[in-house]
Amino acid sequence: MTAIEVSNATKIYRRYSRRRQFATLKSAMLRGSVIADLRPEETFAAVRDVSFQVASGTTFGIVGRNGSGKSTILKMVAGITKPTSGRVRVEGRISALIELGAGFHPEISGRENVFINGIMLGLSKREVARRFDEIVEFAELEEFIDAPVKTYSSGMYMRLGFAVAINVDPDVLLIDEVLAVGDEAFTHKCLDKFGEFRRRGKTILLVTHSLGLVERFCDEALWLESGEIRAAGDPKRVVGAYITDVEKSEEEHLAAVNARARETADQGAAAARSDETAVAGEVMPAPPDVPADMFQAGEGRWGSRELEIVDVQFAGDNGRIAHIFHTGEPFTVRLKVRATRPADDFVFGIGIFNADGICCYGTNTGIEDLASAEWSGEGEVHFAIDNLDLVEGTYKVDVAVHKRDGYPYDYHRLLYSFRVKSRTKDVGIYRPRHRWQFSPNIRFKPPI
Repeated sequence: MTAIEVSNATKIYRRYSRRRQFATLKSAMLRGSVIADLRPEETFAAVRDVSFQVASGTTFGIVGRNGSGKSTILKMVAGITKPTSGRVRVEGRISALIELGAGFHPEISGRENVFINGIMLGLSKREVARRFDEIVEFAELEEFIDAPVKTYSSGMYMRLGFAVAINVDPDVLLIDEVLAVGDEAFTHKCLDKFGEFRRRGKTILLVTHSLGLVERFCDEALWLESGEIRAAGDPKRVVGAYITDVEKSEEEHLAAVNARARETADQGAAAARSDETAVAGEVMPAPPDVPADMFQAGEGRWGSRELEIVDVQFAGDNGRIAHIFHTGEPFTVRLKVRATRPADDFVFGIGIFNADGICCYGTNTGIEDLASAEWSGEGEVHFAIDNLDLVEGTYKVDVAVHKRDGYPYDYHRLLYSFRVKSRTKDVGIYRPRHRWQFSPNIRFKPPI
């Protein structure tokens, strides 16, 4: 049996501008819609020709970027808005966790608001009274239930709205990114409640950015992009395709960020070289401006350029060029270098910093007892890490070539960024390989 059926649903909104704020009431009545009187450039489709079905008793997840149309779909299913074209059909009583507490009146007590909201969601006054204690206990508001809602914190307000909506015993539960309504303990209570709903054969339509939640709870999933379906079906496959697309966008963004940082640094270095002093008709290079403390230095590039780092790239598994990596993957920094004259005194250095500017790791060929012998012309230097055991986050890289006494040939400071992804949201910088062991009397629930 189908609990939710969305057939060729399209939802069009108008674009607002200063030139034209309103269509006329007359045109709206004649055409049957304010939208119909607008030119195509004055409208945008939040959802385009979307079709899917949710079987009764299953959990269906919708993922996508902000603005992809997820919440619009949920509002059409909830009946808050109607599709411009197409059809949406729902069987059974609906409870929507979309805008929690939207019907609460701030001047009256939580107790009175529970009754009003319960009745709005389809319960009788007697049914609300029978479930009242359970609602208040779930929201953890026993001490505050008779206080005016305007005195509640945002978390208390949202918890009460969640507790009312989830205790009306709906046939279809609609959830829109509402698990951030309390602390970790309350989130676990919400997840337990979802599990109870599933065991009782209720239908759940879930919109969330928590991809792990979709993989764990959902029987099927849908990926929306710019109001259109990109993928549907098995949650792991859909989530995997979505993550790949997001990482592709992040790759492009980081590549552009690195290119801009390098261009800005090169322009600064060129301006510094233009300030060199001419002596007897010849241009004499000014001594490089070396910061006293490299770790306190800002983003930039400096050095004499007799030996030069021409290009910097990051590579992952199979040698592919990338800016997004996953914890534990291989990681290589590739330097294309050039010597404008033969040299026998040179040191290559690498530094990795987190977003706060804290040095995660730094080394150079001198520290590792590699004594320079000779270098001329163009070449490559690879700094390879077998397992990139960093926690999730954005990191920046310093690269340098200098003399053994520290004189900089070419120093690139914080010009190159890469990002580490991980399903494990631990903290710090370094993620050592590890394992947990417990005696038989210590047990845990399955991970979220």
